[in-house]
Amino acid sequence: MNFILNLSTWKRINILTLVILTVLVVLSFYGVYTNTFYLTKLDNFIFPLLSIIHFLYIYVIWFKIREEDLPDPKMRNLEYALYAVMVVYAYKIYESITVINSISGLQEHFIPSTFGPMSTLILVLYCLLFVFTLFSFWIRKRYVGVYNFENFNDNLNMWQ
Repeated sequence: MNFILNLSTWKRINILTLVILTVLVVLSFYGVYTNTFYLTKLDNFIFPLLSIIHFLYIYVIWFKIREEDLPDPKMRNLEYALYAVMVVYAYKIYESITVINSISGLQEHFIPSTFGPMSTLILVLYCLLFVFTLFSFWIRKRYVGVYNFENFNDNLNMWQ
């Protein structure tokens, strides 16, 4: 784990996560079977809406580390919401694997030449997003601190 930390800082991980999230938001509208973008399907808007939670979490982590601030209950609730979003990420990984494995059953149909590279790219990006999200939880624990609200009332007065 220390080797990974030496290669990447918390800023690099957050920036990479932002880039991956942005690319996946755009690719959530992409149909790998038809090589077109579908902007009218409501199913395609689920991932972009849920990614707002992840964007907000990245912002909060960035702010807390920069300001050397302590974790608070709102940040904890946001992290819990991101746990639920990670279930969606795991489903998207499963769905991407299913799409890649479906190519054998579609031999008699016309499949675009971009099917293999794009579906593989989407799978890799979802896997990276899942790993970087787990890594961001570890970054929060290391740089911001653990959620210890037992003596939260003792630390409320910041002017002392």
